[in-house]
Amino acid sequence: MQVHSQLIPPRISPKTYPINFTQSPLTTPQINSPFTYYSLSHLSLPTMAHQKPLSLILLSLIPLFFILFPQTIQAQSPTAPAPAPTGPIDIFAILKKENQYNTFIKFLNETQVGTQINNQVNNSNEGMTVFAPSDNAFNNLPGGTLNKLNDQQKVQLIQYHVIPKFYTFDDLQTVSNPVRTQATGQKGEPFGLNFTGQNNQVNVSSGVVTTNIYNAIRKDRPLAVFQLDKVLLPVEFTDAKAPSTDDAPAPSGDTTKKGTSADNTKANEPSPASTTPNDAKRISVGILGLISGVFLMGALS
Repeated sequence: MQVHSQLIPPRISPKTYPINFTQSPLTTPQINSPFTYYSLSHLSLPTMAHQKPLSLILLSLIPLFFILFPQTIQAQSPTAPAPAPTGPIDIFAILKKENQYNTFIKFLNETQVGTQINNQVNNSNEGMTVFAPSDNAFNNLPGGTLNKLNDQQKVQLIQYHVIPKFYTFDDLQTVSNPVRTQATGQKGEPFGLNFTGQNNQVNVSSGVVTTNIYNAIRKDRPLAVFQLDKVLLPVEFTDAKAPSTDDAPAPSGDTTKKGTSADNTKANEPSPASTTPNDAKRISVGILGLISGVFLMGALS
């Protein structure tokens, strides 16, 4: 069988695939033709099924990158912008919005207690709690009560409605009594308040006046402000050392919740988390990369 040298080169290039010819005349051989014709219908080329393109190999390496460098991926991911800082807390502005604490605002200003509150809540980690009597509470005081007070007693009266620590409504139900206020006596002895809670209701007593604590005007750290319908008169201002029977009685019973200062301190502390959000993100990225790698390697095998 004679095959023309131009049809079949003597050596196959390494970059080409060998062709297996099967003798099958395409047409009737021409007379005196020196060539033999072969059909291309039976060409067999090497299969590509077991060959892995470079792009698929590189793709299979991507999950490995996620596993080895999860922190780098996280560091380069865009983060949400930090919230814009709010202005300083102002007890006067908070009360003015409610439009029913004009008398209390007046005394906060005259005694400079309001300025002291603003300075402490904006520069302290402890925070503060303020009990604000409404205008009706001052109007319901016996005639001449405020006029009988000297300048020092007016300061003590307003400071008596301020606690130098942040308390939530729930904290007040279990706080350890008596709770120290900003007011102090001539010898530095603190004026205290007593709180009792039952069935989601909290009463506060000065020893002379007892009243309920109503809605919170402000309840976010570092300043809590609660509304009162009565003015808390310190027992130190009077000769009586027992609560008045005309005032609302404090809740009693076995269900009254009492706690210790240690319990309240512990309640205010956030519980430590076993896994931080950043660790969770890194673990999630690593697991996702591992699953993707196993899937791709199985598909390419």
